[in-house]
Amino acid sequence: MTTGFTGLRFNPASRVFFLRALFPFSRLDKQSLPSPESSNIPELLVLSLVKFRKSKEALTCSNRLSCRDHGDSKGNAEHINGGDNNTATAKQCITKKAKGGWSLAFLLLANQGLATLAFFGVGVNLVLFLTRVLGQSNAEAANNVSIWTGTVYLCSLIGAFLSDSYWGRYLTCALFQVIFVVGLVLVSISSWLFLLKPEGCGDGEKLCTPTSSVGKTLFYLAIYLVAFGYGGHQPTIATFGADQFDESNPKQRDAKAAFFCYFYFALNTGSLFSNTILVYYEDTGKWTLGFWVSTASAVLALVGYLLGSPKYRYVKACGNPIPRVVQVFVAAGRKWKTKQEEGEELYEVKGTQSAIKGSRKIFHTDGLGCLDKAALITKRDGDMRANPWQLCTVTQVEEVKCILRMLPIWLCTIIYSVVFTQMASLFVEQGDVMNAHIGNFHLPAASMSVFDICSVLLCTGIYRQILIPLACRLSGNPKGMTELQRMGIGLVIGMLAMVAAGLTEVQRLKQVVPGQRNSEMSIFWQIPQYVLVGASEVFMYVGQLEFFNGQAPDGIKSLGSSLCMMSISLGNFVSSMLVNMVMSITARGDKPGWIPEDLNMGRMDRFYFLIGVLTAVDFVVYVMCARWYKRIDFGETEEEGSADRA
Repeated sequence: MTTGFTGLRFNPASRVFFLRALFPFSRLDKQSLPSPESSNIPELLVLSLVKFRKSKEALTCSNRLSCRDHGDSKGNAEHINGGDNNTATAKQCITKKAKGGWSLAFLLLANQGLATLAFFGVGVNLVLFLTRVLGQSNAEAANNVSIWTGTVYLCSLIGAFLSDSYWGRYLTCALFQVIFVVGLVLVSISSWLFLLKPEGCGDGEKLCTPTSSVGKTLFYLAIYLVAFGYGGHQPTIATFGADQFDESNPKQRDAKAAFFCYFYFALNTGSLFSNTILVYYEDTGKWTLGFWVSTASAVLALVGYLLGSPKYRYVKACGNPIPRVVQVFVAAGRKWKTKQEEGEELYEVKGTQSAIKGSRKIFHTDGLGCLDKAALITKRDGDMRANPWQLCTVTQVEEVKCILRMLPIWLCTIIYSVVFTQMASLFVEQGDVMNAHIGNFHLPAASMSVFDICSVLLCTGIYRQILIPLACRLSGNPKGMTELQRMGIGLVIGMLAMVAAGLTEVQRLKQVVPGQRNSEMSIFWQIPQYVLVGASEVFMYVGQLEFFNGQAPDGIKSLGSSLCMMSISLGNFVSSMLVNMVMSITARGDKPGWIPEDLNMGRMDRFYFLIGVLTAVDFVVYVMCARWYKRIDFGETEEEGSADRA
């Protein structure tokens, strides 16, 4: 049988067709083909297999499993990833059965919308639940909501760490969504059985009976399970959605950038229902109904998420990043007194992939030169290249540099999150003492956040369809504006929102009727502050999602996305600290303070102006940090040799 095939020969086009039939998941190029002199079938098979093993680009990341080894980086990879046997060889981390694309991304956007509906079904009116049902004061309720919201986003760091290091995006999202559903079920049961007595209480008129310690404990356990589940799910679902697009494809790279915009759009679409329909029922005392609807929405989100399991584009966990970071500082510390000559060789493994599992190489950048010593090859390192505690790769060093460079930018976003968190606390309390009647209809104060949502939806469309093309023509930047520019604009608009809120409060106090709880001023005067916050979100939070996900190295993508959530978390804690500090200073003696139980006796406008001043100062610091920042530069081309010149 072999003699019959030996004489059969193929032209180049036929050979490509033949090989594609044998290797359907491989990319063929001229270097992958055997020479024209050897084109009979047996030689074709043998030579093709040999050349496919040697080719650095035979197996790509898109829609297939890459099993390419890194030669002399094998031992290095074992140490860099903390000794995990699974990291002995650095592999691409997209599975061959992956599909991805917009069809799966839209499924994840729907999941985000439904999960957000469920979350805000509890969170948007929580401050009123605490005051009306649990009998807490305004300041106490505002602080508790700020701490709870901060915990939500603090948990995002846990979810991101587990996703990047051990579980992967898919499993992390699934498990945290299950916890989220369990928490919502407990919220519904605890409020129904223990808290809302008599039936219909908590509507602002009918008082609830004092809550038992068992009911209160169960309720707090439930809402913190909600915080843990939703918080851990958020950054991972954003990164998992971005994973559905292949960055090596220019069209999908643009689609990935658009995904973050639509992600925030889906988030606000989901909260639109919570801030209108659910808020109305909860405000009229039908709290249990609102909580059960939220639970049903979360269950539907989980079911929809699981339905897409066979077709998702999966990214495997890349190992614990903490040892890699520590190794850089240890290796640099050991060579602290070593002088680095200009142009001196820095260590890097060969090929386009780094020694970090599933991570591309990162080109060397100037700045933070003390860390470069970790990759400096000395005479002592002759036999130590497999020990990253002594010698690190350039990519590993640049990963640490990237984290350090992003930190100042991230810290500057925390003050903006103080602005953002006022919508869930003081804006609601302010609206609750304004005239909220439209004829015989009473508008819940928390429903005013619908103007924030509509502002986000409208500004998202304007930004995508008008501002980007216009800015692209003016600046020559394909994205229109850089992420850092957008975040700066968001800070300025957020500052204006606080000024608007302060001016509204000044006018509200002028229209207070002695002896009446509510001012004569219409609640619709709050519209400007809500609209401005919504417009600022489009620039700040969408910009943050793109910036931290795009600038984070491959091994810590979810951690990068979680920085946006962590900013909101710390913003809530800072807001709580500000309230406590302001009240401790302004409520001395017999003075009521700026945010007393009776807001008509306080000066909440001054608190808004204080936040506005802090935001202005923060903007100045942010501009300096943005000018200092250096963008990450991924290596896309193959480099020769085991040590590269950096």
